[in-house]
Amino acid sequence: MNVITVSQVNTYIKALLDESQPLKNIFVVGEISNFLHYFRSGHMYFTLKDEKSQLKAVMFCSFAERLRFKPEDGMRVICRGRISAYEKDGVYQLYVEDMQPDGIGALNLAYEQLKDKLSKEGLFDEQYKKPIPKYPKKIGVATSDMGAAVEDIKNITKRRYPVCELVIVPTQVQGMQAAPDVVKSLKILDIIEDIDLIIVGRGGGSIEDIWAFNTEEVARAVFECKKPVISAVGHETDFTICDFVADLRAPTPSAAAELAVPDMNVIFDFLENMDKTLNSMLKQRIEKEYQRLDIIQSVIFTEPSKILDDRKNSIESVYDRLQSVFSANIKNKLNDLSSVVEKLNALSPLATIARGYCVADKDGVIVKKASQLKNDDKITLTFSDGNVECRVSE
Repeated sequence: MNVITVSQVNTYIKALLDESQPLKNIFVVGEISNFLHYFRSGHMYFTLKDEKSQLKAVMFCSFAERLRFKPEDGMRVICRGRISAYEKDGVYQLYVEDMQPDGIGALNLAYEQLKDKLSKEGLFDEQYKKPIPKYPKKIGVATSDMGAAVEDIKNITKRRYPVCELVIVPTQVQGMQAAPDVVKSLKILDIIEDIDLIIVGRGGGSIEDIWAFNTEEVARAVFECKKPVISAVGHETDFTICDFVADLRAPTPSAAAELAVPDMNVIFDFLENMDKTLNSMLKQRIEKEYQRLDIIQSVIFTEPSKILDDRKNSIESVYDRLQSVFSANIKNKLNDLSSVVEKLNALSPLATIARGYCVADKDGVIVKKASQLKNDDKITLTFSDGNVECRVSE
């Protein structure tokens, strides 16, 4: 009889499990129970169970520190790892390398991936954000025509700014067809010329309920809108991809309505205060002009000669200044003229003649060389004091 030890049995079983290809990388779904997290080591120990069975599991700190959520009892999760045995206890268990909440983890992953992609493309950049008009005349609303969200938008807009018109396009905001329907509604509202602003969104719900606003097609439709868009999806703590792309994020549909339109009462108060201020300024100006008129009238009727003397002195002062300026200007011009005349005299041929020279011309043409003349030619010599007629003899 071949007798082996307990350790040999456990070692053999562990080797069988480690060599099994199907057990090296498996996905197991189940509910967490008996969860223990040893903070000193960072290891997590728990049991995965379903209606019929349970499976022990361990997640070492090197993998556990990568989790984006905190596991707890009762949470349904999907674990990826390998099956092996712990030789000391002779117990096989799942060695977990990754864990995601069942039904939520996949959506979270898709959310993060799309957010990172669109962010790198620049769809969230501030340079593309369009300003929200202060006094919109017509607002387009893409949401369900039933429910609290659309009623809140109607009521708040009517209360705050009743002159504004709402154009509501009934839109499916939940389910498989929600995203294409939201895109369609945005395009309809964007082509209506007199719409100043678009509100898109819905009330609160689970991540699955609001998932249409985390899709790439809706994000790109919002980004491509020529009209400014306010995103109003879910509750205040909900952030969707649509919120990041929109020109303005509102925490709720009610808040979107408040951000979209001004408060008419505030406008009335402002106009009333402006009216009071303008009336007060006008009264002060009129009173000031009355006071000036009283002063002028009192002086005219009691001391008319004083006004005439003042005007005469003023005129004389202006006359003296003008005469002084005119004289100085004439003197400067004469000095300039004298300087120019002196320069012209220095360059004048008459000044040269006056020094003993003369100019000869033949038939009105200046004679510059003797070769221009021949015997019996008549020439005119011009001196400083007159002309003489001469004939060339040789």
